[in-house]
Amino acid sequence: MAAFVPRRAFPHLSSIPRSYYLGHHAAGLSRMKTLLSSIDLVIECRDYRTPLSSRNPTFEQHLGERPRLIVYTQQDLGSNYTAADTARERIVAKWFQPTPTLFTSSTSKQGIRSILDFCRTHASTASNSHLFGTRVLIVGMPNVGKSTLLNSLRQLSLNKRKASRTGNQPGVTRKIESAVKIIQGEESEGDAGSVYVVDTPGVFVTYAPDAESMLKLCLCGSVKDTIVPPTTVADYLLYHLNLHDPSLYAMFHPEPTNDIGVVLTGLAHKQGRLKKGGVPDFDASALQFIQRWRAGEMGRFVLDDVTEEGLQDRDNMLEGLGGSVSQARKELKAQKRAAAQLKT
Repeated sequence: MAAFVPRRAFPHLSSIPRSYYLGHHAAGLSRMKTLLSSIDLVIECRDYRTPLSSRNPTFEQHLGERPRLIVYTQQDLGSNYTAADTARERIVAKWFQPTPTLFTSSTSKQGIRSILDFCRTHASTASNSHLFGTRVLIVGMPNVGKSTLLNSLRQLSLNKRKASRTGNQPGVTRKIESAVKIIQGEESEGDAGSVYVVDTPGVFVTYAPDAESMLKLCLCGSVKDTIVPPTTVADYLLYHLNLHDPSLYAMFHPEPTNDIGVVLTGLAHKQGRLKKGGVPDFDASALQFIQRWRAGEMGRFVLDDVTEEGLQDRDNMLEGLGGSVSQARKELKAQKRAAAQLKT
């Protein structure tokens, strides 16, 4: 039998939409800008698994006049905590200097404490001292863990239950919430030493720089699962699994393969995801396949390339992320036309 050769490039990119910039994204960003005068610090959350693709330049363009902290969330889903992971984190932190960068997850008390310490230090400086406490704005792409981070900060610091709703699909937070206390100031300071966080809806880039970035964001859950066919996203996951370790999906198909159909067929029969007549339900099987990886059950790895060479070409790597609103509108119209043609 010939040795298995994984695909070195993903072939199905021409049909991938490159916009998910919705009305509530634009409304949320507009509201953030009106709040900026009362904000002392902006925390931008990004997904650890997509250190470049989950960066939204819109925040730097519109909120950049305030001090910023970059927080890479969901570290536990992309890192095996090896020396290689630590080295990659150092490179990512260099990319965005002088803006400070931290890495954490909802299961990491050490990471949450680092963020709390940063906020305390920021609040204690004379230039940021306020009678009614320090205000922090949490922003980020959809479903990168903003609300989960807020709840973790509040629980660890004040031992209080969660203040923001969370979910495994984007769009759970649709409007800007009222400020939530995460740090209680000293009794002698009154409320001046306290820190409050304002949660915000996720805002997508107006136009993704390329189709593969869009697939990475789909795979990590920043895009609703109905925007790109689940079988296409599952195939993209298979492409990455084969590059890392084909045994990660051996419970569904014992031999390495580049054919997503045989993997989903195996999953459908193993889990009973079958339609009438015993036909595999490929969409349901694809969603389950994707969800297992999102939960960290089929390997933990980063989707973006992070290398020292990439650091030298940082400006080229980041150029083009975002695009314009007019591009986004054209893309959405094209998607609607394509959907209408399919129906007819």
